Amino acid sequence: MKRVLLLFGGRSTEHQISCLSAKSVLEVIDRDRYEVLAVGITRDGRWTLTDGNIEVAAGRQLPEVDEGGPTVALVGTRRGPTLIRVDDVDGGDAATSTLGPIDVVFPLLHGPWGEDGTVQGLLATVGVPYVGADVTASSIGIDKAVMKATFAARGLPQGGYLAVHRSRWKQDPDGVRAELSAALPAPWFTKPVRQGSSIGISKVHDLDDLDAAMDEAFTFDEVALIEQGLEHARELEVGVLGDGELDVSRPGEIVPSNEFYDFDAKYLAASDLRIPAEVPEAVAARIDELAREAYRAIGCRGLARVDLFLQPDGELLLNEINTIPGFTPISMFPRLWAAEGITYTQLVERLLTDARL
Repeated sequence: MKRVLLLFGGRSTEHQISCLSAKSVLEVIDRDRYEVLAVGITRDGRWTLTDGNIEVAAGRQLPEVDEGGPTVALVGTRRGPTLIRVDDVDGGDAATSTLGPIDVVFPLLHGPWGEDGTVQGLLATVGVPYVGADVTASSIGIDKAVMKATFAARGLPQGGYLAVHRSRWKQDPDGVRAELSAALPAPWFTKPVRQGSSIGISKVHDLDDLDAAMDEAFTFDEVALIEQGLEHARELEVGVLGDGELDVSRPGEIVPSNEFYDFDAKYLAASDLRIPAEVPEAVAARIDELAREAYRAIGCRGLARVDLFLQPDGELLLNEINTIPGFTPISMFPRLWAAEGITYTQLVERLLTDARL
């Protein structure tokens, strides 16, 4: 029986969404095939062993890592990757004990310090196979500005955008406004480049509202992305699985419950997910092609969700790629594969089987 280390929580603002994803996976993973150790990463970065029961505490809307468990660490030993327990003792020293070898890691971490290559680098250094993208693909996928530059280098179609560093905005906001006005028609979306779950995103209808929106984005990152708002475009997503040979799901469509697909519309209010999306076969074929090209462009492996816009004139534009898409019961990724006849348990099984260094 393989021992799986499931990592969740983390230091990012998507901590709670990671907990939701982990809760869902823990409920469906085949316990006859896998022994699971659920390790939560607290908001301050401590790894703690949990009992795997992820619940929403009283007075909260979303779950968080239970900080009451013992501190643990993943280390490389002569016998291979091993999880150890670290206990504080009097005098400031620490006592360690071995919890056992680890065969594979399933990182269900969203956002910085988890989805950006940092944890992937640690796992590769220790020498343990893990689910999903490697360091390079993870770091490109999390950074929307770098990702879009990578897509542009491959000639892939996408909407207009402007990446602005905090220092430039502070020194020359008028120059940014002038460049934006000349390059992209309103409305615009502002967002931190290395953040997910629509955290820090604002819709801006005119320049008078840009300052507050940029301040919100800079709360979460040193670089803000200003994207052209594509009015009346349809939001479509597909799931991708594999490495050498790729499988791409049929597209699903998001009809947000709010003005746009913000955090509330994703997790707290019921947006309409239409699976499969009603699109012509030619459009579906082009989506499949673009998803594969985007996946290959960043060197992805294992899994990803690719998001696109379908313009009223039929033009398709790439929006972004997510290397650790949401795994909650309402998330698009598992629902796309369920529509293809792959159950949640089978999806998790495939990901664990395909895990590698």
